[in-house]
Amino acid sequence: MTELQAIILGILQGAGEFLPISSSAHLALAPRLFGWEYQGLAYDVMLHLGTLLAVLIYFGRDWVRIFRDAFTSPRPQGGALLWLLVLASVPAALAGLLLNDYAETLFRDPLWIAFNLVFFSFFIWLADRKPAQTLDEPAFTARHALLIGLAQCIALMPGASRSGMTIMAALFLGYRRPAAARLSFLLSTPVILGAGLLELRKLSPDQLNAPFAWGLAAAFLSGLAFIKLLMSWMQRRTLTPFLVYRVALGVTIFLLFWQ
Repeated sequence: MTELQAIILGILQGAGEFLPISSSAHLALAPRLFGWEYQGLAYDVMLHLGTLLAVLIYFGRDWVRIFRDAFTSPRPQGGALLWLLVLASVPAALAGLLLNDYAETLFRDPLWIAFNLVFFSFFIWLADRKPAQTLDEPAFTARHALLIGLAQCIALMPGASRSGMTIMAALFLGYRRPAAARLSFLLSTPVILGAGLLELRKLSPDQLNAPFAWGLAAAFLSGLAFIKLLMSWMQRRTLTPFLVYRVALGVTIFLLFWQ
């Protein structure tokens, strides 16, 4: 893999992790479309660590407060948030362990990815148009954490989108768009960290090279930019442009790979 290829994959990861367009779909499809050697799921997951760093930096002060309050003032509006985020991460962790083999094989079939891109766009669209979205972060409860966590499990299938599924679930529960995006981004931290630690052992030493470093850097910098973009976007706009892109990409992939 060249440095340029790694940088492109890093940018795709940074965009796809936070925009509801599925980073795993883009990382799986790009090598097929451009004729590059696919580096494997472990490599894709490790690129996620670049976006993990982006979340930690962007929400740095929030994470300090979340951890501080978790041990000093465990109340619903303060310290409970850390434990609720942990609770919301449990379903995805269990699903990841149980379905890991499918994640590396069946789920990465281009036609399956194309189907997921189109199919789940409809449900995100429905959630995005749900009226009476009035809840903010203090309304986050154990029930909401589990429901959003279950939705996050769907993102094991490339094309569904982790951010798409968690934002969708939060919108269906009545959260305002900015609050839904913020909860989605905070929830990405334990999931990406856990997956990264699990897949680290699968990487060979020769994969930890200069191109990989460039890919991590690209994922980090683009991740910061796209977090800021979506947080601003969700203040006053709907997710429609991203859903149009998902459907267009899904149809294109279907036409290219249908035999």
